[in-house]
Amino acid sequence: MRRAVNNPDDGQPVRGSVDKALDLLAALASGDGPHRLAELARETGIAKPTVHRMLRTMAESGFAVGTEGGAYHVGPRFLGMAAAALAGSRGNQFARPVLEELQRRTGHTVHYAVRHGGEAIYVDKVEPAQSYRMTSRVGGQIPLYCTAVGRAILARLPERERAEVLGTAPLPARTEYTLTDPDAIRAALAEWDERGFLTEDRQNEPDIRCVAAPVIDGLGAVIGAISVSGLVFTLDEESIEVYGPMVRAAADEVSATLGGQGPRLSSVRS
Repeated sequence: MRRAVNNPDDGQPVRGSVDKALDLLAALASGDGPHRLAELARETGIAKPTVHRMLRTMAESGFAVGTEGGAYHVGPRFLGMAAAALAGSRGNQFARPVLEELQRRTGHTVHYAVRHGGEAIYVDKVEPAQSYRMTSRVGGQIPLYCTAVGRAILARLPERERAEVLGTAPLPARTEYTLTDPDAIRAALAEWDERGFLTEDRQNEPDIRCVAAPVIDGLGAVIGAISVSGLVFTLDEESIEVYGPMVRAAADEVSATLGGQGPRLSSVRS
């Protein structure tokens, strides 16, 4: 985005503060963050002192978050706005009744998340009428490697992109059960080929088990995943065998609205 105002000295367009802020937000959201100040200045063509000042303002308002190492990534307010926008998209508008029906049939919490780099963002959540509430929230970020929705996304990514997410070094453990070895995580992704859905058992949150399947867009690329989550003593292995195909059917139904080519197993409304 550039303003059509010429610089009298060199004839080049002059960017206003809004243009610069939008360019900086776009740079923060691109690729795998966090991004260092020098990288952002180089990417946007904005002077380092100006980038630093803008990042400080964005951090104060929740649009950016700084790390201990001096790098930055997009903040929760930005992600919340992105989630709200995604929730109004064609795919998400159609997804809502599918998620509600899946929740009704399983009795458990249902999530819809989309990929953002090495993480996923919850864009919708349907909970049962019960006293227990999960800590997940719409707009919240979750790792791909230790969540069911994340693994459903990883299972359909090209190997190059999967390698960028997993790397070669051990990943941070979220619980005592988290798989942190990239090779072990890759092996776990084989569950997609074997069962048609992915599971995760207490690897992201203690006492929570999940089952998920990917959502595919019209170009055949994975854009997100749908999951059913519950406490381990209510979502046991016998339940997983029943709910797994339901989750896969729900994900296929949403994919179909986006022109996805995923196989249709059965209707979630059967």
